[in-house]
Amino acid sequence: MGPELAHRTIRAQALAGLGRFDECERALDAAEEVHQLRGEVHNGGWLRFDGTRMAEERGTCYVTLRRPDRAQLALQEALGARLSIRRRGAVLTDLAVVGAQRRDVHQIVLYGAAALDAERQSRSGMLKRKLRGLQRQMAPFTDDRHVGHLNDQITAAIGA
Repeated sequence: MGPELAHRTIRAQALAGLGRFDECERALDAAEEVHQLRGEVHNGGWLRFDGTRMAEERGTCYVTLRRPDRAQLALQEALGARLSIRRRGAVLTDLAVVGAQRRDVHQIVLYGAAALDAERQSRSGMLKRKLRGLQRQMAPFTDDRHVGHLNDQITAAIGA
C-alpha cells in the first residue's frame, strides 16, 4: 500500500506541472492516507514513502501551481519537522520562490540566503538545480540591491 500512496504524490506532482489544481489536490489528499497505515509502510527499497514528506510534497505542488498562500503554510509545516540539510534547503528554496510569487523581496532574500547556505553545506546537485530555478523566479527583482547580491552569490557558488 505504501508504494501505491507514493505513486499518488508523483501523480500530484505531474498534475501540478500541468496546472490541474483540483486533481492535484485530490491526489495529495489520497496520499495522506499513508498516515492511517499500521506496521511497515515501505519495504526498505528505493521507494520509501511513510508520509513524513507530505508537507514538503504539498508545498512543492502549491509552488508549482502558483498558490503561494497554500504553499507557505505547507512549507512552514515542513520546516517544523526534522529534515536533512538537503531537504531543508529544498524547502527553503521553495519558500524563496513563494516570496517571488508574492513579490516580497524580503522573503526572497531571507529564504534564498538560507537555501544557499544549505547548498554550501551539502553540495547537493538537487539544491543547485533548485537555486537555478530560484534565480529565474527572482530575475524581475534583481534591481533590488539585496536580491541582486543574492543572485550574484548564487552564481558564484553554483556557477552560471
